[in-house]
Amino acid sequence: MNSTARLTALHRTYIATCISVMLLAGCAVGPDFQQPEAPKIADASRPYTANPLPAQTASASGIAGSAQSFINGQDIPAQWWEIFRSEPLDRLIRSALTRSPTLASAQAALRQAQASYDADAGNKLFPNVSAQIGPTRQRVSPLTSGIPGGGIYTLYNASVNVSYTLDVFGATRRDLEGLQAAIDYQRYQVEAAYLSLTANLVTTAVQEASLRAQIQATLEVIDAQSKSLTIVENQAALGAIARSTVLAQRTQLAQTRATLPALEKGLAQTRHQLAVYAGRLPNDDGLPQFSLESIQLPQDLPVSLPSSLIRQRPDIRASEALLHQASAQIGVATANMYPQITLSGSAGSQSLTFGNLFSAGSAVWGIGGSLLQPIFNGGALRAQKRGAIAAYEQAQAQYQQTVLNAFLNVANTLQALDSDAQTLQAQDEAASMARQQLDLVSGQYKLGAISYLSLLDAQRTYQQTRISLAQAQAARYADTAALFQALGGGWWNRTELAEVPATTTIESSMMPDAKAPSP
Repeated sequence: MNSTARLTALHRTYIATCISVMLLAGCAVGPDFQQPEAPKIADASRPYTANPLPAQTASASGIAGSAQSFINGQDIPAQWWEIFRSEPLDRLIRSALTRSPTLASAQAALRQAQASYDADAGNKLFPNVSAQIGPTRQRVSPLTSGIPGGGIYTLYNASVNVSYTLDVFGATRRDLEGLQAAIDYQRYQVEAAYLSLTANLVTTAVQEASLRAQIQATLEVIDAQSKSLTIVENQAALGAIARSTVLAQRTQLAQTRATLPALEKGLAQTRHQLAVYAGRLPNDDGLPQFSLESIQLPQDLPVSLPSSLIRQRPDIRASEALLHQASAQIGVATANMYPQITLSGSAGSQSLTFGNLFSAGSAVWGIGGSLLQPIFNGGALRAQKRGAIAAYEQAQAQYQQTVLNAFLNVANTLQALDSDAQTLQAQDEAASMARQQLDLVSGQYKLGAISYLSLLDAQRTYQQTRISLAQAQAARYADTAALFQALGGGWWNRTELAEVPATTTIESSMMPDAKAPSP
């Protein structure tokens, strides 16, 4: 047989293998995964919180005082942080997305999962084809060769070998299904890292702005108290007031100054954290500075439907992918209990001399098949199946807990938006009243109508309300960022998103809840 004939025989063997696959490959054993349903909501007027939310939050004057409206079913933009209308914040986040080691690590894990799938698919979906050539020096016994004393000779071989294990019961398909679920898991881990990074940058920038406002308020109070101390000291020098009044004012000023280092330390640490989130060293001096005045509070807030929430949150989608992977492993464990059929074939040449290896009459070929059926293994295969089912039930419970935590996160965030708006309204009023009280008491003290202790109390109250007002203003920004994070962050609207299978997109219909199969 010449080379062309041998290749033709090999081609026919390959075609026969493919036909056998099509004829013998039936349905894959094990459960077919179905996406879990969204939780049933008894009262549509309060899908997350125990009590219905108002149409809009309370309002206050000044920074972050705008009323915010809750818009049910409104979509979330991919670059959700742009709603704060801060160009420095936008530039910082876009830069951080290209420099973050955390995000780069998650993306590398996704590439690793994809490579693992490709490697396994290449090994199992296609026939294994190999070629070999080489000599063998051997001695043959007299009984085999018919030569007295036996014979010693060199045998030259050249062959192409093909083997393929038929996926009759779906072990390969279920294994690859599990690997695809692992890819999905890593993909949603990337989205979770992306969302966490952007949310952390926003909240840290807001924290910086809050600390700057608190420091500024403290400095203004220190300036006012220093001026009061000068006046008191002058009055004491003239004998108009007692020395104890001077000491009281000095104590008040010292106490106010004592609060400044802690605020400055917090600001420095916040700046360090912001730099690390941005993928830079803590001493990087290229970071922008943020103030509450430079950030705008959005007036419209989206509230996703519960059926959409479970498709939007990366943590829920990642947990669903783990559930899918566990379901596929049940199929693998089940298929391992059934026969495995392997087809093999080879074509080549053999000769006692290398020069005649590819000559006429040197051709050899072989074709065969094998069936491997486990008969007794001490119950190991059944135990593996029971273990796979238990792992599925564990993943299902973890998925349910992830959903519960997600709804809790949204509920707490919505409640915080409403409550903190009321807090800011009250703090704004308190700061205004404290300012009026301080002005009034200062005038009365100059006229000698009240004691100096009343003035000290008014100064202390004004300082506390200024600090509390800055904190309440920052809380509204932080709550807004937390809501967008709790709702998933709009990753499905991002054009550079890694391709998501059509069966797992946001718009896909809800499937019946997956049930764990019985052992």
